[in-house]
Amino acid sequence: MTIPFNRPFVVGKEFEYIQQAIAQSWLSGNGTFTKRCQTDLAARIGCDRALLTHSCTAALEMAAILAEIQPGDEVIMPSYTFVSTANAFVLRGGVPVFVDIRPETLNIDETLIEAAITPRTKAIVPVHYAGVGCEMNAILAIAQQHNLLVIEDAAQGFMASYQNRPLGSMGHLATLSFHETKNVISGEGGALLINDPRLTARAEIIWEKGTNRSQFFRGQVDKYTWVDIGSSYLPSEINAAFLWAQLEFAETITQTRLTLWQQYHQALADLENVGKLRRPRIPSDRQHNAHMYYILLSDLETRTALIQYLQQQGINSVFHYIPLHSAPAGKKFSRTSGELYYTDYLSERLLRLPLFPALTDLQVEQVINAIDQFFHS
Repeated sequence: MTIPFNRPFVVGKEFEYIQQAIAQSWLSGNGTFTKRCQTDLAARIGCDRALLTHSCTAALEMAAILAEIQPGDEVIMPSYTFVSTANAFVLRGGVPVFVDIRPETLNIDETLIEAAITPRTKAIVPVHYAGVGCEMNAILAIAQQHNLLVIEDAAQGFMASYQNRPLGSMGHLATLSFHETKNVISGEGGALLINDPRLTARAEIIWEKGTNRSQFFRGQVDKYTWVDIGSSYLPSEINAAFLWAQLEFAETITQTRLTLWQQYHQALADLENVGKLRRPRIPSDRQHNAHMYYILLSDLETRTALIQYLQQQGINSVFHYIPLHSAPAGKKFSRTSGELYYTDYLSERLLRLPLFPALTDLQVEQVINAIDQFFHS
């Protein structure tokens, strides 16, 4: 039995909705399905506006424009994140300033943020790793005290919450991903969430290639024209139709993943108790979405050996990010604030296990048995 790390999950209505989109003869975006998805996301999360994008990367780039990042402006974020988190701001001339992560959650350590603030600091970008919320109360308080924007990178955080508030609902702006490796998918896709109403009108213009086209179609202006910078950030209606089918089943998908996550968690407790690995830790005031199940091993050599052993058993497991501060572009475009001890230490020990809705109980058992055999052989 070969077990992939991920298998894109189809709920069954995607093809029907794609056919409807084709029949409507409107495929270029911002049609019926785009509007349905945006309305649904805004209602679920409680934001002022949700705008679908062709990727979370695109949503982050829009956020950087809305934050008015200028050359030399600094943006505080973790180094343990995907490259798009930093790239979006570097493209505007911004300087990512990396701070260390918490060992419990692998999220940005909020206690280190203030020491990283300088007169050039413009924004804080908390990344909700593995769908577990950052310490948002503290981050928002720091941002308010220093008049900074907060942009939540909630790429992994859809259907998760912090103190009963949906991830993506607390910062001035937030971004989501619907990439095929995420919980709810559209192949490639994302969304920009606007929680600060002062940014909504401009966000729509940037989204529409820098034009006031949407205002024109609503009858708010008598003609539309180029009024600001922007780009082609809309997904096609085919992507939106696929996403709409997924959104209808978002609760079911999330519950299925949570059940699988819990199977791993219970079965690996004994190995944690004898010090062979560490399981994820979820703070009691957070509801995660089972975006991933990872284990932390004793060292890089053990992780490498376990990956190879699982591969021999037909099981595909993967490690995650190479910290951005250690990457060639990270050294060129960014700086660090303080020592990034846990970022370096944990990034070499983390291993992600297969987790997708179609994973069977038998497959989960096979993964668990293989890990157990590795440590007892």
